[in-house]
Amino acid sequence: MNRLAAEPSLYLRQHANNPVDWYPWGAEALARAAAEDKPLLISIGYSSCHWCHVMAHESFEDPAIAAIMNEHFVCIKVDREERPDVDALYMQATLLLARQGGWPMTVFATPDARPFFAGTYYPPVNRGSMPGFADLCGWMAAVYRERGDDVDAQATEIVGHLQRIAARQSAQTGITAATLEAAVAELVTHFDHAQGGFGGAPKFPPSTVLEFLLQVDGAPATVGAAREMATVTMRRMADGGIRDQIGGGFHRYAVDDIWLVPHFEKMLYDNALLARAYVLAARGADDTRWREVAEQTLDYLVRELQLPGGGFAAACDADSAGGEGAFFVWTPAEIAALLPADQATAVLRRFGVTEAGNFEGRTILHAAVPLPLLAEELGTDPAPLLGQATATLYAARAARPAPARDEKLIAAWNGLAIAAFADAGVAFGRQDYLEVAARAGARVLGQLVVDGRLHRTYQDGAARHLGQLEDYADAIHGLLQLYAATFVPRWLAAARTLADAMITLFADPQGHGFFATGSDAPRLLVRGRDLEDQPTPSGNSQAASVLVRLAGLTGSTDYLERAEQTIAVIGDEVARLPLAFGTALGVIDRLTRVRREIAIVGAADDPATAALVQVARDHAGPGDVIACGTPGDTAAEQAVPLLSGRPLVDGAPAAYVCEHFSCQAPVTSPMALRAALAK
Repeated sequence: MNRLAAEPSLYLRQHANNPVDWYPWGAEALARAAAEDKPLLISIGYSSCHWCHVMAHESFEDPAIAAIMNEHFVCIKVDREERPDVDALYMQATLLLARQGGWPMTVFATPDARPFFAGTYYPPVNRGSMPGFADLCGWMAAVYRERGDDVDAQATEIVGHLQRIAARQSAQTGITAATLEAAVAELVTHFDHAQGGFGGAPKFPPSTVLEFLLQVDGAPATVGAAREMATVTMRRMADGGIRDQIGGGFHRYAVDDIWLVPHFEKMLYDNALLARAYVLAARGADDTRWREVAEQTLDYLVRELQLPGGGFAAACDADSAGGEGAFFVWTPAEIAALLPADQATAVLRRFGVTEAGNFEGRTILHAAVPLPLLAEELGTDPAPLLGQATATLYAARAARPAPARDEKLIAAWNGLAIAAFADAGVAFGRQDYLEVAARAGARVLGQLVVDGRLHRTYQDGAARHLGQLEDYADAIHGLLQLYAATFVPRWLAAARTLADAMITLFADPQGHGFFATGSDAPRLLVRGRDLEDQPTPSGNSQAASVLVRLAGLTGSTDYLERAEQTIAVIGDEVARLPLAFGTALGVIDRLTRVRREIAIVGAADDPATAALVQVARDHAGPGDVIACGTPGDTAAEQAVPLLSGRPLVDGAPAAYVCEHFSCQAPVTSPMALRAALAK
């Protein structure tokens, strides 16, 4: 057992038995490297990463390769989910050096942590054009010993690049609706009209772009193109093997361009973002498919990722005892042995299960035959047969060796999940979803906030690692959606407290958005900015998004100005690279709309209040905010200034429609409120 055995991170503990003399990231490793003048070998990954496991089995468990690593390097393991700041820094360096990134990430650095060579996965021995890891370690050790000046020059150049990237300032271009139309037009050029998604294999769910595409306003051609891209993509993903057709939820990405064969890990953030997209698509749509996918995804999170006491675990692994994907795939014989003949026939046809299979002789279930065609073939409605069959298959699958679950509670990802459950609770009338969201919100506030400081992870009974910008922004996002769903003042008060702390800790004093790490965080080579969406919203864009909403609820011009300054940092890149700025596009959409504040006053248990709230929710636009409270409720008025001083009208619940806190005359009937919002 090496030092990693004492770490709370599942990913680090997965390497505790390696013969490599691993250190976790920290001062001890850097001090030893400096004292012994040894370069660093930094390996970055996460617990559910398939290729991280492959490289560990092939190289880090090999005593001969481990001996080379131990002799020539100080070796550091980093869980990218615990330390996204370290991951982002070295990922940027890897992109500069190798022109591509991914995990596992392999970085060679000077003793003071400046990178001079980087890549991703390496096989243990030479394979085609890929050097073997053992040889690579030997070469890097020799280069460091024999060409020290070249190493120093390379490292200095890379750090200079990183510093220039981090020194971004606000662009001079204005924020206009034309930016949105240009972004949609650019997305069309990359869109796969047949299979959905953007580009070819591998295909990742465009999670942060979908919300923008579903809600963007503008010219009919722009809106039509946006809706088509969203709906085709969401339909193809829902039908594909990337979606778990038996247990619900989505795998991380597809290795092909048709959404069939995934890497099988399931991440909390993917499922939270995608569930919320399907909720948005379901609102006002005739297609019940969207609701079905949203609910099955959220039910998966409750059933398999929800932690005791509330909140959600980070991920489930791609691998299990039978190898990658073994938990999820089927043969015709297995299905025939479990199901009555009519159910087995329906399953084999619907989900494309064949003797040849589509993954190493077994079948990844996917919607191979449309339900109307299957009904014609069977001469009956297949839905009841499939419902019974999938329940049986799920129960049988549960007896298989299951993929490992990473138990850590991550602030940012839980914020995204809270938002998804809150939105679904309102859209589908699911009180149970609202309760799930509230328990998660209470746990984030109760266990991740220590002495007023949000932390990133909670595991083994302790909050760990200072929260980063994305943790604050995503947690605030979740709390704002939870307030919008419940109108409980506690959630908005907590969101405001976190937002003020976010500004204090992360805001650039020069007004150019936010840094990714707090002013109280340990210093790295560069203090980065987190501008582009990755699989999750960028910290800067999400911060701008929540500040726009908070400005509407509080009347704070400071919140609004900071949001506008933050989006200005991105500048014209939004239209040129829209896939990297989906969250920012959503913010621009809000900023370029007429934004209204809707204040509803009345007792929470009064049906007249509920009727006004329902009309407001049905007719509010994406840029509008809604607040509701009982007149005289001091806690509500303190948390939500929009409610302050709004009386009942002749003793009846009333709604105030405002712009920039300048309000129309109050209305008391749903019809009058509908007319006011129609303007």
